[in-house]
Amino acid sequence: MSASSRRALVTGVTGQDGPYLCELLLAEGYEVHGLVMPEELVPAEVPAAVRLHEGLLTDSASLQAAIAAARPLEIYNLAAATSVAASFDDPVAVADVTGLGVLRLLEAVRGSGAPIRLLQASSSEIFGGAVTSPQDETTSLCPISPYGVAKAFAHQTVQLYRRSHGVFAATVILYNHESPRRGPGFVTRKITTAAARISRGLEGELRLGNLDVVRDWGYAPDYVRAMHLALQQEAADDYVVATGETHTLRELLEIAFSSVGLDWNRHVVTDPGLLRPAEPVRLCGDASRARTRLGWAPTRDFAAIVREMVAADLDRVNQAVPPARPASAQLAAPRHDPPG
Repeated sequence: MSASSRRALVTGVTGQDGPYLCELLLAEGYEVHGLVMPEELVPAEVPAAVRLHEGLLTDSASLQAAIAAARPLEIYNLAAATSVAASFDDPVAVADVTGLGVLRLLEAVRGSGAPIRLLQASSSEIFGGAVTSPQDETTSLCPISPYGVAKAFAHQTVQLYRRSHGVFAATVILYNHESPRRGPGFVTRKITTAAARISRGLEGELRLGNLDVVRDWGYAPDYVRAMHLALQQEAADDYVVATGETHTLRELLEIAFSSVGLDWNRHVVTDPGLLRPAEPVRLCGDASRARTRLGWAPTRDFAAIVREMVAADLDRVNQAVPPARPASAQLAAPRHDPPG
């Protein structure tokens, strides 16, 4: 396939993973298109070369229009209502976007008649109540949050369309993955931001919920590389993407605060009001299939990831972050390809 014919459409392009994936695809010679919500602000991290289209996973017509305009041969669906905690507050909206949105996208792909390959970003939350650890692609789904339930629906819908409709649809079951681009609402960024601000005397304490949470944390740029590899295979399949190592929030706090010369015990307050109604016990992924079939492996260890995030947050404290730009300023111009 020539570089000029490699076109990809990335949904959820403004999240943590979207810019990393776009950078990877552009480096591989792709023409990259991104789906953004109407009037959404696009962070500076999204490369200027990405051609943007407005659309919503809740609007089938907008998905069909974006596919017709971008004419992608690969679609990476990263869009979702991403907060597990917030999913308990509005489960209907989460189900509509994160669950039914994938069904609408699959229908749009099937209806296009084009040989499009689809990558669904699944989540370890589909295994939330698993009684075995580590989990792999054969582990029974057992979500314990509205977010996990919606992701499980999407995951199984992708498998259905692969089996019943012949759609090339792969999933990557992503375990927690972090980077300096992680959104400020996530607990990892709350911790690294607080460490940076407290070290500069801008804050005094950090309030958190359960400090004994156990997670398998990896590096976001590694995980988007697995997404791309999954769509380059002869057949579509499901892949767990994880490090196989677990850590607690206490360990994360220790690394983050010690990297700025602080004792986290003096600054962190446990707040019962921040506890989730249900918390996965031990999410740890077995990525043997991804390692064997995709040749994938993580490149950054847990401590290095946390220190990189703290360093980035220290920079943010010391200098202004470039402002976001309106998506409308970067919407793709209509294509006028020559006939023939």
